Amino acid sequence: MQSRTLTLNRIIFLVLALAPAGLGQDAAPLKLTLRDAVGLALKQNPQVIIGNLGVARAEEQRLTARSGLLPQVGGNVAETVHRVNLETALGFGFPGFAQHVGPFYVFQAGVNFEAPVFDLTLWRRYNSARLGVDASRAQEASAREQSVLLVVSQYLGCLRAAADVQAAQSQVDLAQALYDQAADLQKNGVGTGIDTLRANVQLQNQKQRLLVARTQLDTSLFGLSRLLNIDPKRQIEVADPARFFETPPAPVDQTIEQAYVARPELRELRTREQQAELSLRSAGEQRLPKLTLNGGWLQQGLTPGSVIPVYQYQASLDFPLFTGGRIRAQQADADLALRQLRQQEQDLRNRVALEVKTALAQLESARNQVEVANLGGKLAREEVDQARDRFQAGVANNIEVITAQDELARANDNQIAALYRYNQSRADLAHAAGQMETLYAR
Repeated sequence: MQSRTLTLNRIIFLVLALAPAGLGQDAAPLKLTLRDAVGLALKQNPQVIIGNLGVARAEEQRLTARSGLLPQVGGNVAETVHRVNLETALGFGFPGFAQHVGPFYVFQAGVNFEAPVFDLTLWRRYNSARLGVDASRAQEASAREQSVLLVVSQYLGCLRAAADVQAAQSQVDLAQALYDQAADLQKNGVGTGIDTLRANVQLQNQKQRLLVARTQLDTSLFGLSRLLNIDPKRQIEVADPARFFETPPAPVDQTIEQAYVARPELRELRTREQQAELSLRSAGEQRLPKLTLNGGWLQQGLTPGSVIPVYQYQASLDFPLFTGGRIRAQQADADLALRQLRQQEQDLRNRVALEVKTALAQLESARNQVEVANLGGKLAREEVDQARDRFQAGVANNIEVITAQDELARANDNQIAALYRYNQSRADLAHAAGQMETLYAR
């Protein structure tokens, strides 16, 4: 009896332990629209998070550079013991005098300060740090644009895979209906066995295609889940249908000019150029004198009760006389860096213009392909209907039906591929123009 009780308790424990896992597996799939997917990517993508941290770090560097322009004030409280060797301090000794003085105690407390009055290098350094914030923000925007592009492309791939599954299922249903039709005609003595066999072969081929399409959809969804950093155990589904979005024609030159302004990579390069220009100026301005004020005010005495105020204020003017070619080398280095950045900007501008032109050409071609594919799909469906009618009437065997099926499947594939290329071309054009987040996240 006791062993039965222990066994029952073990069973109950296992059921309770496995219950949460079973509930997790039965959880409803997460349905995501394209906008939802983009929003998740902008919150959870590691590259976007790194970009945000880069902006925060650049802001702190700007504050550090700004502090160099402001007065620096410090406090000091000290109690020291002095014992001085007079012979070493003076270089000789006095007959009749002790060799040393002390020990004696000194107490002091007060403040000291230092303030730059004229130092252009500090000002240039602050402006460079301020431009560094803008450059980091451009880097963050570039990471966000790239993240949105990847998610949109993967989401469109999932939509294409889902459309392939739907089309394959439709082909299976059609092949099943044609197989049933051929079997009925054979049973009634009108059809032949070869027609039934041919229809059955076509049915198995379509089932095979459906299995491949479903596998492709699953792998595409896995890739989307990875991009969005979603728990791998959580199933996801795409909620948006594959649709055609009419895009108004855009002038090439106007789109290129907009891309020059909006692309974050170009904004970052222009900011880096401004930083290089400041570095070039700062290198030359090291030859200018620097005026600095510093000093301190103390309460000083041998004991805390005997302290009196003491102070020292100083104005210093520093200027270089000989630097061993350091300033000239720094100027040359800054000039080379500036020229390098300008060359990179020109190369990037050419690449952006090419991307815009290519995206516009592909978008126009994809739009025409959608129209042609839609017409082809309509004609293919009419061909299937007519072939079925001819086969039903006994005018022809089902070779015409099988051929029409293949043409319809090809037409459906063309429609799906053309719609995918069109939507992907829209995304490529938005990326080339620097409008990915504007178009897909807002």
